[in-house]
Amino acid sequence: MTFYELVWQGEGFSDAADLEEATAAFLELKPKELSWSEVCSDPAYGPTIRRYRSFDAFLDNEDAIETIVVTAAMLEAAEAGQSAEEPPN
Repeated sequence: MTFYELVWQGEGFSDAADLEEATAAFLELKPKELSWSEVCSDPAYGPTIRRYRSFDAFLDNEDAIETIVVTAAMLEAAEAGQSAEEPPN
């Protein structure tokens, strides 16, 4: 089973079981005063997802099989999907 490590500001901060869960996790970190475009264009933030073939591969320090640079479009889509799922107040 694929395993995703989530990286923010150069440090791993969480993990996820799929890409949807991974992009949703970044929503909690967004600085309120910045847009996703500003966040993704600033190398200090550098939202990145590292995909490993399995959790065991991650624990065994195997190289990631893919590094996904998270884009503003990915995060905006995750944000829109999350908003659509929230019940109205």
